[in-house]
Amino acid sequence: MAPRAGLTTERLTQAGATLADEVGFDQVTVSELARRFDVKVASLYSHVRNSHDLKTRIALLALEELADRAADALAGRAGKDALVALANVYRDYAREHPGRYAAAQFRLDPETAAAGAGVRHAKMTRALLRGYHLDEPDQTHAVRLLGSVFHGYVSIEMGGGFSHSAPDTEETWSRLLDALDALLRTWPPAS
Repeated sequence: MAPRAGLTTERLTQAGATLADEVGFDQVTVSELARRFDVKVASLYSHVRNSHDLKTRIALLALEELADRAADALAGRAGKDALVALANVYRDYAREHPGRYAAAQFRLDPETAAAGAGVRHAKMTRALLRGYHLDEPDQTHAVRLLGSVFHGYVSIEMGGGFSHSAPDTEETWSRLLDALDALLRTWPPAS
């Protein structure tokens, strides 16, 4: 089947990412995308293999966008300033693009993951942690800690889990980042 004029893999991926932000990443399918373009599903199969392929492409796009934002935010920063900048990139991106943020959590096969921007995220986080003088395996533990705290807080906040009590979530976010900075500066020795 010949590709439909105007449809490209990149255009479909961008449209899928927009769709994810509108209806949720879990609701993104090739069928729904075809409805958006007012074409038959078969018209899209020369560009994406199936819904899993489409979701993988959206995930890779989201990881790339996040990595670009993180690189810009981290440029010239170190220590707590870099930690806060990186944390805010994730939180701001999740607020602006909830479906894409969810896509960034999509499980990729090892080969696809290794070729994607996730590798850049890990390198930037490790570069940030060098300012805290952590050696391995503590550096890996700290990478996992930061990812868990950033994602956990953002996910609970976006789900409304903190909206029914004081203090304000901005105050909690700021205090959480202060606590992470203090922990990273005084990382406990292995027992």
